[in-house]
Amino acid sequence: MENKLQLVKELAIKLHGEQKRKYSGEPYVTHTFRVAKTVKEYGGDDNMIYAALLHDVLEDTETTEMELFSMLSSIIGHNDSVDTVRLVKELTDVFTTEKYPEINRGGRKEMESFRLGKVSPRSQTIKYADLLDNSADILKNDPKFAKVYLKEKEMILDQMNQGNQTLYKKCLSVLKL
Repeated sequence: MENKLQLVKELAIKLHGEQKRKYSGEPYVTHTFRVAKTVKEYGGDDNMIYAALLHDVLEDTETTEMELFSMLSSIIGHNDSVDTVRLVKELTDVFTTEKYPEINRGGRKEMESFRLGKVSPRSQTIKYADLLDNSADILKNDPKFAKVYLKEKEMILDQMNQGNQTLYKKCLSVLKL
């Protein structure tokens, strides 16, 4: 797994390219690496860890689902690629400004929360790790926006409660700050 994990990390670095984190300016993949580390710490399987590393690729890059599948297949094999891409797809925002410009942010976030409530428990676990990492970043760097962000995440967690329960409870405790 270690060699495959390293190759998937390298793929994430390649696909995210020069993208930077909003507040810190650090390479974007430092976020996905932290999410993957959390998923692993909370018992995530190999494909969950791979999906955590790649969870924003379909949303934040020009990479298509088929391109991601093709690249992953050469690293982790066909069946694991099918599973990993399915997880990434479940984690990819559907209700975006680009697709739904007529719906305000609150409406889109509400629709997204209902969608996330129906994704697999494995994807929900990855999303918990993502929420924790993003919340820490926003609380530290933008306390004013954090109030809005944490309310949105609370709405998501109200619907999305089937993943790792220890990690879920940790997310809830962060939101209650």
